[in-house]
Amino acid sequence: MVKRPIRPDELKLWSMVAGTVRPLPGRAVPKMDPDLAPAPHDPDAPAARLPAPDRPVHKPLRQASLDPIEPGRRHRIAREREEIGARIDLHGYGQDQARAALEGFVRRNFDEGHRAVLVITGKGLRGDGVLRRLTPEWLAAPALRDMVAGVSEAHRHHGGAGALYVALKRKPRPQV
Repeated sequence: MVKRPIRPDELKLWSMVAGTVRPLPGRAVPKMDPDLAPAPHDPDAPAARLPAPDRPVHKPLRQASLDPIEPGRRHRIAREREEIGARIDLHGYGQDQARAALEGFVRRNFDEGHRAVLVITGKGLRGDGVLRRLTPEWLAAPALRDMVAGVSEAHRHHGGAGALYVALKRKPRPQV
């Protein structure tokens, strides 16, 4: 792959975006080139238009979705009449770490014969968190599809919109 030099307008746009990010606690603020610093925002000025991308922008393909958990079973899980075998909290994980942790968690619990688990994703800053949005897609992916019976939003006392009940299929009995 041949790398092209970064154009000045791209660098300026990146500097504007980077200027809106706060560093993690204990990390230093990166120094920014003063020539590329964003200009003060003028609310009366017309909105700036971004340059058109060099190539078309495509939305990512949607994975097949899972069915929701049947209402009766979801009610039993929420009331803990059907045991929640285990819980995993994905707060603080990056996407790759969260996916790997989720896959291992589901596989372990399926192998142990659990029928329901709780996955805490958090809601994100505005209720549209990345992990919250991606977890159902990961559960529907081929790696886990044969183990997962359904997914539904958790009851308020289990985390509400920031958590998911995952119903697991019965583990096949070994042939004798």
